[in-house]
Amino acid sequence: MTLQLTRRHLLGIAPALTLGLAGCAAPDVGQYAAEKPALDLRRYFDGLVTAHGMFSSRSGEVKRRFTVAMQCSWQGEDGVLDEEFSYSDGERQRRIWRLRHLGQGAYTGRADDVVGEARGQTAGNAFRWGYTLRLPVDGKTWDVDFDDWMFLIDERVMLNRATMSKFGVRLGEVQLAFTKAA
Repeated sequence: MTLQLTRRHLLGIAPALTLGLAGCAAPDVGQYAAEKPALDLRRYFDGLVTAHGMFSSRSGEVKRRFTVAMQCSWQGEDGVLDEEFSYSDGERQRRIWRLRHLGQGAYTGRADDVVGEARGQTAGNAFRWGYTLRLPVDGKTWDVDFDDWMFLIDERVMLNRATMSKFGVRLGEVQLAFTKAA
């Protein structure tokens, strides 16, 4: 009887779960293909770029503010984004991204605190970037998944919104405004 009851419950729950998951599906980067100005990461992230950002908890409370000074360069299809973070509490961090353009707007990337390889795709004015970042949290290290979206506003300004999650549970959001040096 217990097995039948469990099956019945599971069969009743399955359609609801399917609908729930479909409702949570993120937009596809391809839906922005016609948006202008077109984003070419190699052109935007070349030279000096600064960013101002903040991290918000899942409740929306701002937990941390920061600025980033970036020195960016490309040689052919390979790029380096050297990022210097300055946090409002005085902490400083450095991350060096090594990117590779694979053609047709596809990119991969690596950094010392990235688990495995980041993968991303541009379309129109948008770039979607997915990766797992190893973050220090209260004396421990957490592997946190990032669903990172960038939108080119004009030739100098790009906005970035990244959702952070662990085990599929949303932890918070990072928002950034990039400004390319003139």
